Amino acid sequence: MSLRENVCAPRWFVLGELLLLSSVVFLLRVACGCPEECRCQASLNSVDCSRQGLAEIPPDLPPQTRTLHLQDNQIHQLSASAFRSVPQLTTLNLGNNSLSILAPGAFHGLQHLRVLNLTRNSLHSLESGLFHSLPQLRELDVSSNNISHLPASLGERWENLTLFAVQQNQLQQLDRVLLESMSSVKRLFLKDNLWKCNCHLLGLKLWLEKFIYKGGVMDSVVCASPDTWKGKDLLKIPHELYQPCLSPSPDLESGQGQLLGPAQRAVLRPPESHSVEEQDQSECERKPKPRPTNLRRALVTVIIAGVLSGILCLMMLVATIYGCTYAAITAHYREAPLDQTLEPAKTEGKELLDSPPA
Repeated sequence: MSLRENVCAPRWFVLGELLLLSSVVFLLRVACGCPEECRCQASLNSVDCSRQGLAEIPPDLPPQTRTLHLQDNQIHQLSASAFRSVPQLTTLNLGNNSLSILAPGAFHGLQHLRVLNLTRNSLHSLESGLFHSLPQLRELDVSSNNISHLPASLGERWENLTLFAVQQNQLQQLDRVLLESMSSVKRLFLKDNLWKCNCHLLGLKLWLEKFIYKGGVMDSVVCASPDTWKGKDLLKIPHELYQPCLSPSPDLESGQGQLLGPAQRAVLRPPESHSVEEQDQSECERKPKPRPTNLRRALVTVIIAGVLSGILCLMMLVATIYGCTYAAITAHYREAPLDQTLEPAKTEGKELLDSPPA
């Protein structure tokens, strides 16, 4: 064998080994079902597809996947049942994408999902019932979006939800019914929104006070409007400065609409030229209904009144004892000089009687 053949033989051997190794890796990927642009850890049932410039969900994800990282990509929308190939998911990270559309039923089939991260996207609103198919959800983070409204029926059976984060959005109000559906929430993040601290936010204030009283943890709700409360903490504004919003009863409106003709209904209808803000302000300025007495405040008032009454009675008792003592001492000192003047007189009279006549 020539010298040239001896030199080339190891090269061919190395190339053969590399080819064999790449074939094995390829076969393992095919066998495990791991997408080419992702990194899979079979022992942890984890798939990491972050920072890959993806515009859609990879279609060939391993069905046993429990943790899926899709953050830092360019995904614009989620179609219905977008994760039907991974029904065992417990953690889903979609942060820092370009999501602006979430189709109804986008998370359908994820019965075991516990953590959902939708931060730093371009969401403007969330459809009613979007998370109805997530009964085991524990943490929901939709912060750093452009959400201006959250429907009251956003979720259902949220007794397992413990963390809810909506900070850094465009929210002006938050329906108290939505918060009351989260019976087990312990951590709440609401700061850096456009909170409008008028009568419509009174329900949120009352709920937050009860939430903190029960040991809940939250950041803050700082008013962005009106100018009177701008920059103020919602929880530090007294209840008395809020006027409950009065909305006409739907039954009453329908009854009036049936009794009145078109002309009368046109007169009763508010002018369309008025802005929504003016309508909210006029609605808030109506005469409020008598607000039910706060139970804790009434209890504190009763306790304070009882303490003051007790102190007053004690003072009266002390004054009475003092008066009686003073009267007794005064009477004693008045009687003492009289006894002293009577004793010399008695002695002198006795001496006169005892002396013999001259």
